[in-house]
Amino acid sequence: MRYWLFKSEPSTWSWDDQVRKGAEGEEWDGVRNYQARNFMREMTVGDQGFFYHSQKEKAVVGTVEIIAEAHPDSTTDDPRWECVDIKALSTAVTPVTLDMIKADPRLSGMILVRNSRLSVQPVTKEEWGIVCEMAGL
Repeated sequence: MRYWLFKSEPSTWSWDDQVRKGAEGEEWDGVRNYQARNFMREMTVGDQGFFYHSQKEKAVVGTVEIIAEAHPDSTTDDPRWECVDIKALSTAVTPVTLDMIKADPRLSGMILVRNSRLSVQPVTKEEWGIVCEMAGL
């Protein structure tokens, strides 16, 4: 199993929106960055990820599971763009802010710390465990 982080602006698609989709989940559509798209191509069903609210909140607010591997993004006719489907798993007891992540030296190598603009990114198993602990998961 691999781990990932999905960033979303809460005003566009929030954790509450994701939770409301239930077991059917939702396409992680609209990604127009080649590196983020390529990461989604690496995902397999059962992989897990953090759901991260960007902009004002800047925090991990829950965990998700990949329920469909990369397929054409339904929001475009351009065949270059693909996406995965995800479903909500767990809500963070304590949202883990970017400041909290940056303050923990064990997370200094996390891509979120070094490249906060990338909307889909891998997370190591160690980083996953640390952030889950911080979130009360």
